[in-house]
Amino acid sequence: MSTNSLKIGFIGLGIMGTPMAGHLMKAGHQLFVFTLGKVPEEIAHSSATQCLDARGVAQRADIIVTMVPDTPDVAEALFGETGVAKGLTAGKVVVDMSSISPVETKQFARKIEALGCDYLDAPVSGGDVGAKNATLSIMVGGKPEVFERVKPVFELMGKNITLVGGSGDGQTCKVANQIVVALTINAVAEGLLFAAKAGADPAKVRSALLGGLATSRILDILGDRMIKRSFDPGFRIALHQKDLNLALGAAKALGLALPATSNAQQLFSACVSHGGAAWDHSGMVRALEKLSNFEIGQAAA
Repeated sequence: MSTNSLKIGFIGLGIMGTPMAGHLMKAGHQLFVFTLGKVPEEIAHSSATQCLDARGVAQRADIIVTMVPDTPDVAEALFGETGVAKGLTAGKVVVDMSSISPVETKQFARKIEALGCDYLDAPVSGGDVGAKNATLSIMVGGKPEVFERVKPVFELMGKNITLVGGSGDGQTCKVANQIVVALTINAVAEGLLFAAKAGADPAKVRSALLGGLATSRILDILGDRMIKRSFDPGFRIALHQKDLNLALGAAKALGLALPATSNAQQLFSACVSHGGAAWDHSGMVRALEKLSNFEIGQAAA
């Protein structure tokens, strides 16, 4: 499959989807889009063709990408009354880049393949910064030959692109990713809160830590947001909660204990109880600040 002027559909133009779709257009591909709500200005005033529904996208495109919030949203986009499945013809490829249930992903793949089409689950990590810079990590589940056909498209949106295994394995990898990210946010928040309360400059502490073993992209990007009190998403707490629910539900089914993951989920829940469902997930620090009656940036007593 050549990358010259492919017909690509993109469903879901949110914080992540909009820049991802933009990279595909900039590479010269024909883009067919649909999103709930208003189409973002940068897409509306571009060469992209706006479709009335997901079915219309599937009718026109050869590769159809979905990038929506949750498992029910993917189910509706694919199999609703005006969903992708209604517009597919044999030989097309459906690529779900949302973060959803690995179990239901396998069911979605079987349904799409029964229509004579191929399916890849390809969730991403890297947040809005990675989406804007086309540096996302893309974790793919599906058939190797289908992965190779679509890989040039992935390379327009990300840098670390890995075929993890069969259908659902990409989503399993993303759930593991979200566990690690949540626990690292917790660690960064506690470290910076400790430093600030002890009287050190948290910005200088962060700078020092970035040069040692504690360094991470979360310390770099989200640690900066904690210090600057910049909690506009980014990646919303409500979405990270959804991902940790997938992790904890699967852990229960597998007989696994994930105590630190459970604790991180409780901290997110505390944020939500204070009106923070739409905060960036770096806002987890606010729950710890409430527990400590001290904010990063506030002068230590």
